[in-house]
Amino acid sequence: MSLEACAGEAAAGRGASPEQIKELMYYPDERELGRAAGRVTRAVWGDGVDVEQLHNIKKNSCSEDCAFCAQSALYDTDAGAYQLPPAGQIVEAAGRAKEQGAGSYCLVAAWRRPPPGDLERVCGAVRRIRSEVGIDVECSLGFLDESEARMLKSAGVRRYNHNLETARSKFAEICTTHTYQDRVDTLLAARRAGLELCTGGIIGLGETRGQRLELALEIAQLAPEEVTVNMLVPVPGTPLEMQPQLPPGEALRVFAVLRLALPRSIIKISGGRETATGDSGRELLEAGANGIITSGYLTMGGNEPARDMQMLEQMGRSPGAGRA
Repeated sequence: MSLEACAGEAAAGRGASPEQIKELMYYPDERELGRAAGRVTRAVWGDGVDVEQLHNIKKNSCSEDCAFCAQSALYDTDAGAYQLPPAGQIVEAAGRAKEQGAGSYCLVAAWRRPPPGDLERVCGAVRRIRSEVGIDVECSLGFLDESEARMLKSAGVRRYNHNLETARSKFAEICTTHTYQDRVDTLLAARRAGLELCTGGIIGLGETRGQRLELALEIAQLAPEEVTVNMLVPVPGTPLEMQPQLPPGEALRVFAVLRLALPRSIIKISGGRETATGDSGRELLEAGANGIITSGYLTMGGNEPARDMQMLEQMGRSPGAGRA
């Protein structure tokens, strides 16, 4: 199938097949690929861009050895540390996020899995955010079983984030303290509990294009409501601190392929948007992406919300997920 025919199918809401995804990942002209994906985004979603803010509610001292992560207790990164704050602080921060234009708010904690008492505290904070602020709440709290996921669903969480990080064939080079399947199992438990899914990974970890294809195929199979794509920002003190950036055009290729594979999913530009793209992600927003994270990441700063709102206005885009 030609690129135009594939884009036409995607514009009608029918994503590319696994065989087509393979062909698209090796399409010779990534900019032409990006333009086709951009047309699909506008056809399916209109001009809306999902704007999200993160709240790192428990920082550092994570037991896992993910090679890219500043929050691992195994690496000397000077990332700092703090424990779960009072619910009132979380609710206030959610209110500020909404005032600054965010449509969703994600609570993130650096632990392998949430301790029972802390999970109950998070659920209490979520209930207050939903009743007092009225913003969509997502969570990224590590590994979950189905009963824990149901607790979050009952509290009012809409979507659970748990990234695959990289291709299954690459994963053991990036992390040894848990398996790729552990991550898949958490996503499946969240789905069974009725939560929407957000998953994705980090590109630029030293993987091949074939491994980026492998990751895209796995994401497409899970059919998440949101895909989040990070571009590695090497952190001093981690094993990947000297990792070079991806070749030009590879990020655009990944975003375009994911859009053609998942026309009805939010495709979000996450970590590295401000430093790895050179234009705060404008080109990627014209090439398949329809979501951004504003105001910083877990251990890194980011664009001020006002700057991102100005960027969207200049592009003729508006905050809000639009339609699908």
